[in-house]
Amino acid sequence: MMPRHSIFGLARAIVVAILAAAAWPAFAQADPALDARLKRLEEELRCLVCQNQSLADSNAPLAEDLRREVHGLAASGKSDDEIKAFLVARYGDFVLYRPPMKGTTWLLWFGPLVLLVAGGAVWWRVGRRRGSMDQTADGNGVADRAPDAGADVDLAKARALLDAPQE
Repeated sequence: MMPRHSIFGLARAIVVAILAAAAWPAFAQADPALDARLKRLEEELRCLVCQNQSLADSNAPLAEDLRREVHGLAASGKSDDEIKAFLVARYGDFVLYRPPMKGTTWLLWFGPLVLLVAGGAVWWRVGRRRGSMDQTADGNGVADRAPDAGADVDLAKARALLDAPQE
């Protein structure tokens, strides 16, 4: 059987450990300026697993590791630009939500605009072609080709088949 003072010492150590564990997040979040800076950085960085979420929004294990890495770099005195440069060196421009404009990323920046302009040009051209075809079919426009004689023969055959008595 354990002596009474050993049981109280053990109980006291357990209580201190529990209180220290409960207070740990309060010590970690003591600097509101650092917290705001980390939150802003995490919003500017992309989760490499989720790809459509920021580092702050992702629950992926890799995102948690990257958040810890960013926190450690910020706590060691690195600037935001140094932290971003470190992550870009490791993971490439993809880790940034706003990648820099350079030769390898111009398609990311101008690709949607090029597709929009090309789609608008195709839409305009198809609409213009349909408009000219409608004018020709209505007889309002000038027909630029001779009537097809073979089409008239086929139409006559079809009428004859339809008008023929059924047995």
